[in-house]
Amino acid sequence: MTAPIELHYWPTPNGWKITIALEEMGLPYEVKPVNIGAGDQFKPDFLKISPNNRMPAIVDPDGPDGQPISIFESGAILQYLARKTGRFYGETERDRVNVDQWLMWQMGGLGPMAGQAHHFRSYAPKIESNPERIVYGRERYTNEVNRLYGVLDKQLAGRDYVAGFYSIADMAIWPWILPEGQGQNLDDFPNLKVWYERLKERPALRRGRDVGKDLRRSLDEDSEEMKKARAVLFGQKARE
Repeated sequence: MTAPIELHYWPTPNGWKITIALEEMGLPYEVKPVNIGAGDQFKPDFLKISPNNRMPAIVDPDGPDGQPISIFESGAILQYLARKTGRFYGETERDRVNVDQWLMWQMGGLGPMAGQAHHFRSYAPKIESNPERIVYGRERYTNEVNRLYGVLDKQLAGRDYVAGFYSIADMAIWPWILPEGQGQNLDDFPNLKVWYERLKERPALRRGRDVGKDLRRSLDEDSEEMKKARAVLFGQKARE
């Protein structure tokens, strides 16, 4: 029996990408929670497999040469799992290039910009005393997410999936479509809305999205625990 993949995880959009992929691919896995609000991402054992002190990360005991391999960065993990299983990456090099470019679009554009929009819309007022700075950041990133939603909406015109077939690109993008927290309205993006609702009906995607849901708590809370968590998440600098 194949040993399960170790998934170092917390229920966030980047974490959901990997649980969705693992569920879609039918790979056995074991969740190792990384409580990012409590600083678990800075523990030495975790840094050995994720030197960027970010989750998710995986350890596959059955690596390419039969030896264990650890991988950090959600996009790299998705590519590895797709190659390992031969699924959700297309049949040709042209297919894979198309998937990769939309995966990189999510990694370099949608994810970071949506994350900043959510930060300035939801959390910045709790930690920043300069109202003009908050307003500028909120408008800057909300507008950029709007632009990116528009790019995706155009790509999905006449297509069921981002790369023309269901792929790891869809799995990477879907968890980051959180319109309410990003100041968007899916009714303004009809192709995106249809795609989003279509994927939401996939049983494996729903299972992946629900992994660890009991662990997640809202950072909007004003409890002392959540204040400490915000300090950990939003006050990081280089460490020794």
